[in-house]
Amino acid sequence: MGIFDWKHWLVILIVVILVFGTKRLKNLGSDLGETIKGFRKAMNSEDSTPEQPKQPEAAQPSQQQTIDAQAQRVEQPNEQPARKD
Repeated sequence: MGIFDWKHWLVILIVVILVFGTKRLKNLGSDLGETIKGFRKAMNSEDSTPEQPKQPEAAQPSQQQTIDAQAQRVEQPNEQPARKD
């Protein structure tokens, strides 16, 4: 029994239909479908975009450049010390 009983799901479905109505639920389903289609289309168009043409060999530097730096902790100005209760 419990929440997975088919009678409970039937009651929940009836309450949802009474609260939202069938027209609103139908619109919600179609809107969700359009959103998923748009998302898939955007993902596919992003993958199919052509890459930028490569620069000629003379324009590229011969060695890779790196930046030497040391990480430092930044103290927050509003940091409060731990309270002892």
